Amino acid sequence: MPLSIVARPLRRTVRRIGSHLPAAAVLAAALGLTALVSPVRAAETVTVAEVSVDDAKEVLATVESVRTPQARTRIGGTLTSVAVTEGDGVKKGDVLAVVEDPKLKLQLTAAQARIGALEAKLGLVQMELDRVRQLRFTGAAPQSRLDDSETQLTVTQAEIAAARADKSVIEEQVIEGRVLAPDDGRVLKVSAVAGQVVMPGEPIATIAIANYILKLRLPERHARFMHEGDEVVIAGRGLDRTTDTHMAKGKIVRVYPELDQGRVVADVEAGMIGDYFVGERVSVFVATGKRQTIIVPQDVVINREGLTFVRLAGVGEVPVQTGAKRATADGSAPGVEILTGLKVGDEVLRP
Repeated sequence: MPLSIVARPLRRTVRRIGSHLPAAAVLAAALGLTALVSPVRAAETVTVAEVSVDDAKEVLATVESVRTPQARTRIGGTLTSVAVTEGDGVKKGDVLAVVEDPKLKLQLTAAQARIGALEAKLGLVQMELDRVRQLRFTGAAPQSRLDDSETQLTVTQAEIAAARADKSVIEEQVIEGRVLAPDDGRVLKVSAVAGQVVMPGEPIATIAIANYILKLRLPERHARFMHEGDEVVIAGRGLDRTTDTHMAKGKIVRVYPELDQGRVVADVEAGMIGDYFVGERVSVFVATGKRQTIIVPQDVVINREGLTFVRLAGVGEVPVQTGAKRATADGSAPGVEILTGLKVGDEVLRP
């Protein structure tokens, strides 16, 4: 309640009391009532001082996969099916596509027929050998005939083994028509469609290995500040940096020794980018040295009508320009950086 509203009945009360009491008693009563209505409270002040902070530079980093191997064909032929599309998750060994060569089926049929013929021949050779052995036992056949029959059996068995080996090679070529995922990850790009004729070694799909990194590229002047193991602060998806909960920490795991078009290249690991898109851009804050600045507790800042003020002792409210949110020097309370409007030694009143 405003003091003027309280003061009017107070003056009437004092006049009524004054008509019956001495002047000293009236004055004492008035002072006592006034003290009850408006007690005096000492305002708390904060002395402005400079502190040293990391000079963080905001840069855009790109989400990249540690490796992007390609799933390639191993035989030539017609691509009969493609089982994946961009964005699909795959496991190592999954069949991504199938290539068929019609000639392989014919060769496989011919190899099977040859094996059947040789096995039939083997049966006849075995029967002839048994008969010659019986004749040799009775002395009706010479030893040379027996030797020839045994040799024929051995040759036929070798021919069957060779035919079966040829069949295995053809069967393996048929199996190699399956295009397999080289590792766990997500499909970045599918380079072929069903019905397409392909040659051996052609890429069918590009896989992004599940382990993602952030690729940083900073101007050359910041090279001396980049070290493996340094921490960086990463904004949320969509470059969201509105609150502290949308910021995450990452670590520089590799600084490349060669400049790329005048820029320092570094890799950053962060657990929160596992479901990001490859090629997605993320805002990253990297420390590029130290600087002096003024940080005040956040509760001394007054926001009114789109402007920001602080209250100086003996001066009143003065406009200030604020920067990033930071912890105070002692880390006891949330603070805010003051870019302009205050100088070292100012006494700021808490509102």
